[in-house]
Amino acid sequence: MLQPQFRPLLAGTASFAQTVLGRTIARCYATKAATQSGSSSSTSNTGKDAKAKIVTPYVRDAGMMRTYKPHTPGIRHLKRPINDHLWKGRPYLPLTFPKKGQSKGGRNHSGRITVRHRGGGHKRRIRMVDFERWVPGPHTVLRIEYDPGRSAHIALVKEEATGRKSYIVAADGMRAGDVVQSYRSGLPQDLLDSMGGVVDPGILAARTCWRGNCLPVSMIPVGTQIYCVGSRPDGKAVFCRSAGTYATIISKEEETREDGTKVMTGKFVNVRLQSGEIRRVSKDACATVGIASNIMHHYRQLGKAGRSRWLNIRPTVRGLAMNANDHPHGGGRGKSKGNRHPVSPWGTPAKGGYKTRRKSNVNKWVVTPRVRNMGVRRNKKTT
Repeated sequence: MLQPQFRPLLAGTASFAQTVLGRTIARCYATKAATQSGSSSSTSNTGKDAKAKIVTPYVRDAGMMRTYKPHTPGIRHLKRPINDHLWKGRPYLPLTFPKKGQSKGGRNHSGRITVRHRGGGHKRRIRMVDFERWVPGPHTVLRIEYDPGRSAHIALVKEEATGRKSYIVAADGMRAGDVVQSYRSGLPQDLLDSMGGVVDPGILAARTCWRGNCLPVSMIPVGTQIYCVGSRPDGKAVFCRSAGTYATIISKEEETREDGTKVMTGKFVNVRLQSGEIRRVSKDACATVGIASNIMHHYRQLGKAGRSRWLNIRPTVRGLAMNANDHPHGGGRGKSKGNRHPVSPWGTPAKGGYKTRRKSNVNKWVVTPRVRNMGVRRNKKTT
């Protein structure tokens, strides 16, 4: 039988109040707090005490991820990337608009559900991200922000010439105060003059291939890691835009002259995506040097079902647990799907069903397709 516990309410009222207040403050903040010593304490404390820090007892930083002591069941398995450099305030409102309407619940223009398991999340504002980056000149990074519409972080940059602000996908390691440029519209005259009026590939790469800079793919050296890669000369970035993704330039259609310089002769550049697929893109397509930010995103753990609901994700119910009128696998007594092959709710085979990969009119931009079936071809010949 549990015995009642009595707290000293008369003699230790002050100490008890301080303890409760300290626990309340510790629950409010999830980051480390440094000690702010006063003038009297700073003179009396030694150098060792001055370096001491008070760590919140509910937070544990393990490597690149942040975990929490399980004082509630919802944070026992919670694991988050450490992103203390993110902006804590609201976004730049002129570059946002509210996300509302039927699309938030997975509906199309006629009100029918086209994407299941969507709806009920926190209200959002869509950030208008510049995936083209045609504006030349230096841009100063004002801050790095969280974007609820994508897994990577975004950077608010300001054009130094006009003061115009825009959002771009941030590179890993990009911080406030960095200066990035876009050379997609052409090389500036001062850069050409510094090379003597002749484009030297080595000097050009040393001057332009910095993290966060946007260049045509033909100007980036072979072996460089890039993200936000385009496919057409006049199009926006379409590949490697998620958190931690990058592509690698494999080869260019170029020839070596007698003096040792390499000249681009073809129209395309071969790029290897993260899936292993090698793809041809236009030599004038855009690409940003670096790796997309928030590289630890895929190691996160939400910890409870409620966080999925906050993210606009609704539960996924197995067809076996439904009624017969809701799913082909539903109904029956006990756990039974009627000796039927796996199908979707509309009867389409779900595993090894209809062949959808075309054999004629294949994608001409794919040089080497990605590895499928763990690199082993299925042999359907019977012995």
